[in-house]
Amino acid sequence: MRGTCTIAAAAVVFLAACVGPPSAGGGRFGPPGGLEPSQPRYINPGTLAALPGFTHAVRVGATLYVSGEVALDSTGQLVGPGDLRAQARQAFANLAFVLKIAGATPADVARLTIYVVNYSPRDLEGIRAAGAEFLPARNPPAGIVVGVQSLPTDGLLIAVDATAIVRAMFQPRQR
Repeated sequence: MRGTCTIAAAAVVFLAACVGPPSAGGGRFGPPGGLEPSQPRYINPGTLAALPGFTHAVRVGATLYVSGEVALDSTGQLVGPGDLRAQARQAFANLAFVLKIAGATPADVARLTIYVVNYSPRDLEGIRAAGAEFLPARNPPAGIVVGVQSLPTDGLLIAVDATAIVRAMFQPRQR
């Protein structure tokens, strides 16, 4: 028992040394800039084109809100003009990229909203096929497809937004 106590005491000392007192810049394992976990973190990957006036994603605590990702490539060029399936693939690829940058995966998406210009129920099969590459087949997120008149940029046919719950970096030990 004595050896166990010594190891436990050493672990506490090590943890205290690593974390140390809080500082204006955050602790060693604390958030950068000293932000509290409830403070929003704005995520705008520099390698992903954005629509003016929108942030790609905002993370508050474990919740990640992703703006409508569209079919623009890294240079801002429209992918698949007039082709809903091609645009859907690009929009889902952009969504997956933003999720990765924010520390999440497509499996972490809890809610998905898909906006489609001049939506018709026959469009759903192509959208599902494009999304199948990025979203889990088992236990897909809650969601809806919404038909819209237009999107912020001419030529865009689809936008995909999501709310994800980012999993903890450390999983509790199973007993």
